[in-house]
Amino acid sequence: MVSLVGLVVGLMGLYTSNRPSAYVQNVLALPGERQQGAAIFSMNCAVCHGLMADGRVGPSLKNVSMRKSPAALIEQVTSGKTPPMPQFQPDPQVMADLLSYLESL
Repeated sequence: MVSLVGLVVGLMGLYTSNRPSAYVQNVLALPGERQQGAAIFSMNCAVCHGLMADGRVGPSLKNVSMRKSPAALIEQVTSGKTPPMPQFQPDPQVMADLLSYLESL
């Protein structure tokens, strides 16, 4: 019985940890404007990822949407878990615009 409870609790943790945060859900619910996203990228990301997103200090972002889901891209941008990339949590619309641009690369 104890092992069954442990299994259920473990599975519940797995389920809840895979659900996107409210912020991610908000971003994904918004239509992104690619042109705005390009401007945001130029101001905030191009120094490390290159103006053409071909990589400099940070990796190339060409075809990044083929490697990461939209939710994973948002988490990558906002988490700051991959130094030297800083934590960056813009307004949901700004993030939706940036996501739209990243998906176009």
